[in-house]
Amino acid sequence: MKLEKYKFKTKPYDHQYKTLERSYDKDNYALFLEMGLGKSKILIDNIALLYKQKKISGVVIVAPKGVLDNWNINELDRHLPDEVERNVLVWQPNHTQRWTRDFRSMVEQDSAGVLNIFLINVEAFATNKGCIFAEEFLSTHDCLLAIDESTTIKNPKAKRTKNLTKLAPLANYRRILTGFPITKAPLDLYSQCYFLHPKLLGYSSYYAFRARYAIMKRQQMGARGFDQIVGFQRLDELQEAIKNFSIRYTKDECLDLPEKVYTKRYVELTKQQKVAYEQMKREAVMVLENETFSTMNVLTQLMRLQQVVAGSLKNEEGETIYLENNRLQAVSDILEETDGKVVLFAVFRTDIERLAEMLREKYGKNSVATYYGETPQNERQNIITRFQDPNSELKYFISNPQTGGRGITLTEANVIIYYSNSYDLELRIQSEDRIHRIGQSKSCTYIDLVAKDTVDERILKALLTKVKISNEVLGEVRQWFD
Repeated sequence: MKLEKYKFKTKPYDHQYKTLERSYDKDNYALFLEMGLGKSKILIDNIALLYKQKKISGVVIVAPKGVLDNWNINELDRHLPDEVERNVLVWQPNHTQRWTRDFRSMVEQDSAGVLNIFLINVEAFATNKGCIFAEEFLSTHDCLLAIDESTTIKNPKAKRTKNLTKLAPLANYRRILTGFPITKAPLDLYSQCYFLHPKLLGYSSYYAFRARYAIMKRQQMGARGFDQIVGFQRLDELQEAIKNFSIRYTKDECLDLPEKVYTKRYVELTKQQKVAYEQMKREAVMVLENETFSTMNVLTQLMRLQQVVAGSLKNEEGETIYLENNRLQAVSDILEETDGKVVLFAVFRTDIERLAEMLREKYGKNSVATYYGETPQNERQNIITRFQDPNSELKYFISNPQTGGRGITLTEANVIIYYSNSYDLELRIQSEDRIHRIGQSKSCTYIDLVAKDTVDERILKALLTKVKISNEVLGEVRQWFD
């Protein structure tokens, strides 16, 4: 079946059609389309085309836990043609008898005329159990294997990356999907592309790839020496290499969306915070001088500093101590200036809970919803539905970027307040796009709370540096906080 004869269930945008036309018959392909441009639809149409051509009988879609439900509840039914009869099974780490029976039916019975779809979260591939079931499914079907949000396998040392890479050859077709393939450095590309095929980038090892594109320098911290990446090289060469098996679209190219406006609201540290911050800095230096240097050690110390800036710290017993801080008042002041619904992101659970408590006291219990790890899975969709209802009382959506930054639409709001940030660029960009996507008619405002001369400024500077590096590799001119 040629593409022009394929009957779409939902009409594609021009960029979606062009992407499908270019990629649907390729063994390996990367969909590097920005968030909100419909990567899921493209993949589903690709699946339907290959199934109709009798080239596949099964599909494995791997996605972060928080995104998996969206595939099952929304995307497949919305875009997969009705004439494609399908069985859909969602991974359950704790198998019920019914689930086990359904899985066995998929892999042991003749299911000719039915497309079997196995949805499994990427976290499951850090376990032997997840790998065993995925391997059996892949081994008993002609499969397309796709990873949604493929930066979840960017770390070549991670167990889930290694396991998925081992399983990849069992699939006839492989796809990766992400709106932002470079979240830290160009080296993020290696594992994602290696999953597609080991030879796509021309390097059989991560270290050979790093030697080609990274500039290394020997550094000293006290008596200890270590190699540190201090820059990158040959990025134009890398840009050309990935063009052979990927496609990239940005929203600016495809959609007529309103502008993004960035602003910072400076918040002064209280005296109590200043004392705690300086003490924490001294302790951090001592720790890093006396322990084996590692990225994890550095991040741990930076996180402790960030907690103080946000208004809390943990004592030696692990108890949370709340500090006097001006951030809560800053949020309150911003909301007094803001009409309509607002999304608030905070890195730490304690901050989410303090924000929720303050806003409920001021605006009423039903005006606030929290959406993070503690939020029951069966309540999450209801929260989103209520927030998207312009007539509902729910006005303030409080989350962390890990949970609320992916796979959901919050376009009823056009303001996001970042109570705090993380160093993860993908999470930042993903979270921004919860409000800046199809369906948004107003300009979107992003307000970052920043304490001068603290880790707040360091984080924003680091994110900006990552944006500039990504622009260079992807050949873009993304304006962000500059």
